[in-house]
Amino acid sequence: MADDRKITRRDEDYSGWYQDIVLRAALGDYSPVKGCMVFRPRGYAIWEKIQADLDRRFKETGHQNAYFPLLIPESFMRKEAEHVKGFAPECAVVTHGGGALLEEPLMIRPTSETIIGYMFAKWVESYRDLPLLINQWCNVLRWEMRTRLFLRTTEFLWQEGHTLHETHAEAKEEVLRMLGVYKAFAEEMLALPVIQGRKTDSERFAGALETLCIEALMQDGKALQSGTSHDLGQNFAKAFDIEFTGRDGGRQHGWSTSWGVSTRLIGALVMAHSDDQGLVLPPRIAPEQVVIVPIWKKDEEKPPVCEEARRLQAAFKERGLAALLDDRDQFKPGYKFNEWELRGVPVRVEIGPRDVASRQCVLKRRTGGDKEAVPLLGAAARVVEVLEEIQQQLYARALALREANTHVASSYGEFKELIEQGGFIRANWDGTAETEEKVKNETKATIRCLEDGRSDPTGPCMVSGREGKFLATFARAY
Repeated sequence: MADDRKITRRDEDYSGWYQDIVLRAALGDYSPVKGCMVFRPRGYAIWEKIQADLDRRFKETGHQNAYFPLLIPESFMRKEAEHVKGFAPECAVVTHGGGALLEEPLMIRPTSETIIGYMFAKWVESYRDLPLLINQWCNVLRWEMRTRLFLRTTEFLWQEGHTLHETHAEAKEEVLRMLGVYKAFAEEMLALPVIQGRKTDSERFAGALETLCIEALMQDGKALQSGTSHDLGQNFAKAFDIEFTGRDGGRQHGWSTSWGVSTRLIGALVMAHSDDQGLVLPPRIAPEQVVIVPIWKKDEEKPPVCEEARRLQAAFKERGLAALLDDRDQFKPGYKFNEWELRGVPVRVEIGPRDVASRQCVLKRRTGGDKEAVPLLGAAARVVEVLEEIQQQLYARALALREANTHVASSYGEFKELIEQGGFIRANWDGTAETEEKVKNETKATIRCLEDGRSDPTGPCMVSGREGKFLATFARAY
């Protein structure tokens, strides 16, 4: 519910602005368990829309949903050495159950490669059983030291895809395919332009041969990793003896992948599109796409106005729109306007006695602009058009922000100046972990990715002066 307290301005305190919107737009709240959060109904409704669209895309590419246990034997996590090294600091371990010490400690899943690898080994006998294309919607737990609602929490919701293939070529094709699914989803549904590319060795997933990612730029100039897809090679197949009889009759290990996105996408929505008045949501992902606010002063005006408002709601729903009617008596129209603006509903429809008499209603876009009077009979069709215009406007606005804040640095000195302004900075890199770590320690910027189609070096490394191996995309990041 709206209140009179002003939202912190973005230019005053971006972190405080973000927190204000998440709390006051009723997306989420803090839980009594440090680092965890509560999803309020509107926040969870956004996640349900994310789930529904992604789930459709996964199934269209041949994947099936399954579910695997929350608890993983500690010995499983230790089978893949690099994997356990990468996740050990974040793992929570269960040592007692039923009042007794467990024979073997159980880890609360930080990710499920190990237990799924164990099951794949039981299910695959021949190349005819491949590919295995599995997705899981679940929660995971990673013991984060610094948390922020939606963006980084100890427990979070996500999907994790896990696949097994006959050849490495097929596995690599899967990694690229699923990254493409994420990119299309982010841009088409979230109005979130992303760059895609490969992570450096120091940034890749623990246990993977290669990690591909999509990266988005937030309004404060920081990057947000918005999805990852991993080529696991045969690392987990060898650790868990995932073997099958090949076409030549011999035994061989499978080639696996994993890929995932999480509820941090909701945080991306907030930071990419919202303003100082509150939440702004792309219509395709908004829990309520249009809210109808009937207006009356006299008691006798209410019935005809509300009746017409209900007809509008029915017409909107017939067009497949998520339409809400706010006919609460206890709040004045101005209060309702502020509340739904704060909560990010893309379109508000106002209708009063004069509108009923003239057979029209008034549309107001959350993204600004003048009010628009439209005939009642054409209102549903016009709202559909306006929602699509808002969707495209938000994408174009986010893309323009990214392009205006993407620069090329020809020297380390220039890089240090540019990184203080925020944004993506492309610079030549010699490919060494030493140089990458130096930049990170001195500027707090990391290589977000070696961008697809744009990673060929144009000169010497900006830091070392040695031969440039890559044109890397740097940024400070969440």
